Amino acid sequence: MRKSAENIDTLCGHFGAITVPRDHRELEVWRKAHKLALDIYSVTNSFPKDELYGLTSQLRRAAVAITTNLAEGAARRSTKEYIQFCYIARGSASEVDSLLLLTKDLRIMPSEDFDRLSFNRDEISRMLTGMIKALQRAKD
Repeated sequence: MRKSAENIDTLCGHFGAITVPRDHRELEVWRKAHKLALDIYSVTNSFPKDELYGLTSQLRRAAVAITTNLAEGAARRSTKEYIQFCYIARGSASEVDSLLLLTKDLRIMPSEDFDRLSFNRDEISRMLTGMIKALQRAKD
């Protein structure tokens, strides 16, 4: 059997055997990232209006970029490309982390929102790392 992503049914990852479907909507990490993006949109609705084109926009775009890069990577034909888009998604998750911390430190975001969103972002980042490792093992 070829080891391209479209032929991979089960990959042995950090958490044991994981399934990496080609439909991004079937990825648990995509669903969690989608929920994070929705939550960030909701929380940023209360940000000051003078931040609409600053932190509000940057935070929203970074959160959305996690999901869109996972979707694009899943649609690619090669595992190598899939992995690259997972790395980009993980980079966007790191950008969300930095922006969340900044909004908390500037007292734009309440601590309870920061804690919840950061926890979810951390989980997504860990899942992306596990997915990358599993895809790399399957590619080799």
